[in-house]
Amino acid sequence: MRVFVTGASGFVGSAVVRDLIDAGHEVLGLARSDAAANAITSAGARVLRGSLEDLESLTSGAAGSDGVIHTGFNHNFTRFKENCEIDRRAIVALGTALVGTTRPLIVTSGVGVLPPGHLATEESVPSPSSANPRIASEEAARWVADRGVRISVVRLAPSVHGDGDHGFVPILIGIARQKRLSAYIGEGRNRWPAVHRLDAARLFRLAVEKAADPTCYHGVAEAGIEFREIAEVIGRRLSIPVASVSETDKTPHFGWFTHFAGLDIPASSAQTQRVLGWRPTHAGLLADIDRPIYFAD
Repeated sequence: MRVFVTGASGFVGSAVVRDLIDAGHEVLGLARSDAAANAITSAGARVLRGSLEDLESLTSGAAGSDGVIHTGFNHNFTRFKENCEIDRRAIVALGTALVGTTRPLIVTSGVGVLPPGHLATEESVPSPSSANPRIASEEAARWVADRGVRISVVRLAPSVHGDGDHGFVPILIGIARQKRLSAYIGEGRNRWPAVHRLDAARLFRLAVEKAADPTCYHGVAEAGIEFREIAEVIGRRLSIPVASVSETDKTPHFGWFTHFAGLDIPASSAQTQRVLGWRPTHAGLLADIDRPIYFAD
């Protein structure tokens, strides 16, 4: 297949590109900078210059490919709502280019859009009243599906970990360093699902190869790791105290990250594994982050 990949030089996207090429596919990667273009070329893929806001580049890439994997997203959380709306428009543009074809479109969401507190499955749906702006991606996917496009959503775990991680765990490490305390809220029993980036990459590749009718997959290798366990690894590695913070003190400690620190969103990938034959094989979250590379200054 000729697969168009957005976010092709990113943390997840670069692993997707490598997995696709190793499986014998041709890859066209979207690049908005020279550095991104060089990384994509070095990986053995072709380059299309553009960006998530350059809708013409998105439609051009989609129109010339046998399938599309959309992993691109701007993770600047100071502009999170704006970036979610950019993602909505990007998904609509990619999907519009595929109307009237059977070519698959795989887009990215997160299990964090689902109702918290109980085990979420691939059949779970976001609440229409959800305050999470990331719901825009799934709304766009439904809009595209209603126009007959073969689209699938991969909901990633909140922690996609591995070498090069710049997501939730490194943010927690930075907060712990600054505060000289590795904290959790209350009893720290809230649960984060997790997946290794290389396992996630294989999932995206299997999804585009399977080219199923509109469906959801869960990029989840571990259903739910208690936040306190993550804090304990961080505290031990940094040689700092590990302790609970109260509801009153959680925002002064975690700041803008408070919402994410309190997430309780266990999720299953049983259906994903059954349908795609996907089997996560790489290190789990606690073992993976318990390495010097996560704590290098």
